[in-house]
Amino acid sequence: MSLRTVQFKQVDVFTSVPFKGNPLAVVFDAEGLSSARMQEIARWTNLSETAFLLPPTDPRADYRVRIFTTALELPFAGHPTLGSAHALIDAGYTPKTPGRLVQECGVGLVMLAERGDSDAGAWAFAAPRATIAPLTDAQNERLAAALAPAKIDFSAPPAAVDNGAPWLVVRVADAAQCLALSLHGGARETLAALVAEVRTHGIAVYGPHGAGGPATFELRVILLGAENIEDPVTGSANAALATLLTQQGKRPGPRYTVRQGTALGRDGRVSIEYDDTADGGPVWIGGSSVTVIDGTCRI
Repeated sequence: MSLRTVQFKQVDVFTSVPFKGNPLAVVFDAEGLSSARMQEIARWTNLSETAFLLPPTDPRADYRVRIFTTALELPFAGHPTLGSAHALIDAGYTPKTPGRLVQECGVGLVMLAERGDSDAGAWAFAAPRATIAPLTDAQNERLAAALAPAKIDFSAPPAAVDNGAPWLVVRVADAAQCLALSLHGGARETLAALVAEVRTHGIAVYGPHGAGGPATFELRVILLGAENIEDPVTGSANAALATLLTQQGKRPGPRYTVRQGTALGRDGRVSIEYDDTADGGPVWIGGSSVTVIDGTCRI
């Protein structure tokens, strides 16, 4: 097999401190690679996602990205969106529009904006449109039993939210209950069956911090199925939460912050800002990224 050498970066997303966020592998100049080869490389990197950068097919886009987990391709994911943008800029790319990027991916065009005014080097993406499906009463009863002793806050009913990466979003009473959550045995089996029923990747449990806390909400995202893995920091789940808060009339304000990864020894920080300048304006999901590994790989 004839191999070629391309630029490669591994970046930590939703943090400005290495090893505290969610790592992403970024493979540059991926044109010519088959889907099977991309999947093989993603399986080898063994990270939650690997992003492959390609020339755009839409003239409005700055670049195109294909996103793979170790098992499948995703039409969209949040931390690969921010991580890819960071890697591209870090490699010297000049956006078509200063301070803006347009990413082409499986869900179409995703807009990104630089957030240097508040956090140097940070970018934010406009969350894709999402569908929201509430659970049935019977499903809510099973969910409550599986999460006990944590108490679900049913004033914000659990729902399956799909913006290209579907999540079952659940609010518990407070951040402490979110952090104390321990899923095992029958609870895991119940939740795995439930997320399969509502066709989501896993469960996103969040709870509010008190005044003066480290963030507005604490979030934990757990993938349930063949493997039970907690994700360090999840852009798509934060986008799903932001959309659901609007639909339920539970917004904490025009902007808020989320801490994620605490239970894993990480310290991911996500900023959310609502754009209400026009009806149906986007929700911006942002955070910093830092390059940890910078070099080349043979593909």
